[in-house]
Parts: sequence; C-alpha cells; structure tokens
Amino acid sequence: MSKLAVLGVLLLALFALAMASRTTIITTVVEEENPRESQKCREQIQRQQQLPHCQAYLSQRSPYELALNPQEQEEQEQYLRQCCQQLENIDEECRCRAVREAVRQSQQGGGRQAEETREMAQRARDLPRRCNLEPQQC
Repeated sequence: MSKLAVLGVLLLALFALAMASRTTIITTVVEEENPRESQKCREQIQRQQQLPHCQAYLSQRSPYELALNPQEQEEQEQYLRQCCQQLENIDEECRCRAVREAVRQSQQGGGRQAEETREMAQRARDLPRRCNLEPQQC
C-alpha cells in the first residue's frame, strides 16, 4: 500500500512539474508564392535597406519599460513613424513579408528572453494597423 502511495505522490509531482514548465514555440510560416511576386517583394524590401527603422522599432523594450523613460518613448515613436514611411513604400501584398524580414533581422542579435520574443512578435503583427496600412495585421 505504501508503494502505491509513493507512486501516486511521484506521479502527482511529475504532473505538477509538467504543468509548471512552459515552452515557447515560434512558428514560421513559409508561404507558397509566385516566383515573380517573390522577387518583386525582395527587391522592394532591399530598396528600403532591410527596413532598419522597423527593426529598431521592433527591438525596443516593452511599452511598460518605455513609459518610465520619456526620452526612450519619444525615440520609439520616431522609429514607428519612420517604419511606417518605409512600409508605405512597399506594396500591400509584400508588407507582411517585409515585417517578417524585419523581425528576422532584429532577432539575429540573439540573447532575447521568451517574453521579449513574444512582445516583438505582437508588435510585428500589429505594425500595419499602427501605421494605418493594409493588411491591418500580419
């Protein structure tokens, strides 16, 4: 009977441990594209020099941290304005691809925590909406 109780406690502990640990999985979707359209998008992104202002905007700290520093908050807003200008120069059908490329470039530095990566992904998804551009979300 005591062996059964010990086994039950071990299973319960294992279950609790499994529930407590979380894994962040980032999924990359590769879209099937027309080769000519794909080339056109690559050229537009290249003309915008890989969207450095969008990379800077996406790489900034969380809005909660920025709220503590008005100078950094103004810098963030400036990056957003400049990013929106860059995205305006890219055709609508290429914008989400451009945003994904900016995220990829921003992440190359590495060293990001899971929470920072999630925040960056959320900012990237909402970026066209923040710029009042279509599509509204990537």
